[in-house]
Amino acid sequence: MKITVTLLFFLGMMLPGTTDLLAGPAAKRTPVITQRQVNQQAHIRQGIRSGELTRGEVRLLQREQAKIRCHKRIAKSDGVVTTWERKKLTREQNRANRHIYQAKHNGRVRY
Repeated sequence: MKITVTLLFFLGMMLPGTTDLLAGPAAKRTPVITQRQVNQQAHIRQGIRSGELTRGEVRLLQREQAKIRCHKRIAKSDGVVTTWERKKLTREQNRANRHIYQAKHNGRVRY
């Protein structure tokens, strides 16, 4: 009985510290968000090359991408990207993706 109580006590003391070690590096990574940023930048560059985006549209889209990068940097600053922060970044990227599509398909061309 004494051994089980002591064992449970030590396990209880060890678990909080080990969960931070196990979740720390993985919780800070954002590979999906990073890949979406790369893809969105590629879509913007393609729109510039094809002439589908005007200079003003490019300026707005680039500003939106910079804001997402800033929010991502803030989310990572404390060492953990929480579920709420991931959802917020995903929501921002969904909105940016919609804006890129709308700007490329609105019929305006660069002269």
